[in-house]
Amino acid sequence: AFGVRSAMPTAHALRLCPDATVVGVSRGAISARSRAVKEVLDELSPVVQAASVDEFYLDLKGTERLFANESFEQSAWRIRETVLARTEISVSLGGGTRRVIAKLATNFAKPAGVHIVPAGEEEAFLRGLDLADLPGVGPSLVEALAKRGLVRVEDAYHVQVEWLQRWFGERRGAWLYRRIRGADSSEVDPHERRKSISSERTFSQDVDDDEELGRRLIQQSGSVAGTMRQSSFRAKTITVKLRDHDFKTRQHSRTVPEPIESDHAICRVAQELLAQLRKNRRVPARLLGVGLSGLVPSQDASQLGLFAEPIAGETDRERTVSRTVDELRDRFGREAVMPGRLVKPERATRTPGDGRE
Repeated sequence: AFGVRSAMPTAHALRLCPDATVVGVSRGAISARSRAVKEVLDELSPVVQAASVDEFYLDLKGTERLFANESFEQSAWRIRETVLARTEISVSLGGGTRRVIAKLATNFAKPAGVHIVPAGEEEAFLRGLDLADLPGVGPSLVEALAKRGLVRVEDAYHVQVEWLQRWFGERRGAWLYRRIRGADSSEVDPHERRKSISSERTFSQDVDDDEELGRRLIQQSGSVAGTMRQSSFRAKTITVKLRDHDFKTRQHSRTVPEPIESDHAICRVAQELLAQLRKNRRVPARLLGVGLSGLVPSQDASQLGLFAEPIAGETDRERTVSRTVDELRDRFGREAVMPGRLVKPERATRTPGDGRE
């Protein structure tokens, strides 16, 4: 009734519904539930790939004889009900002949259902979607397509690849042509490493103050760094993305000599990148994003560090501090420990005995 929906930023949701109750969940609890779901899926499918903490791909090839007495849809419902019974977590399942089809089908399965796109019906399914529904087709591309009268997949389905390449470049045009048709050659790979971790926030009002942008950057840098540490990775490349009030999108990246993981080291690089972006064009900002890529398992990075010269990019103390902060937030909530620049004045003036320690 208030317009609150799934995946909406908490601050936005509270503006719509100020009396809402916010229940925090620790990273440790989320990871534990994710592992519990994966353990069940590993028993039900020969191949399981964790795409994120709450998204998994299953490859059921080779189980046709084992489950000969049930349809693909019945198998999906059985998997869903087994996960629910074993973990008390309600999941949604989408199925298809390709990964991208299965991912799109999941949107139609929510909440807590199953949606299967039968073999041979992929084209009809895709042509009923908006171009904005396709994975990887972001707002700027959607806007550019709409200017050419292309809003739905149906509108773009018969556009020749040469035209798409002329409009968007050779590689991007060819990719879009394949995406519109649901082409996906990737296999479900249980050993595939996560390629990147990112966070983007669209502001309710454009932000022009450098100090405020700096605070937002600290918050997002810490968020993506914490998510990365939770997955036991370090990053070699840091990217900052800025979308201006006129929808012009810019970004800068930097690759560091050795993989880093601490909030302090990642934020230090991100702040320098933001300063470069603002120096080149200082206008109100609509969106801010921070991305980490070139991910290396923490254990591998530590072993490499044994043979590397010490660098100024990150210290052992910074890593220890960030991991300690993660533990405290897991126990007491994210706001238990915050950078000084993010602490509101009323929070900073609390005194013992006021009932809010």
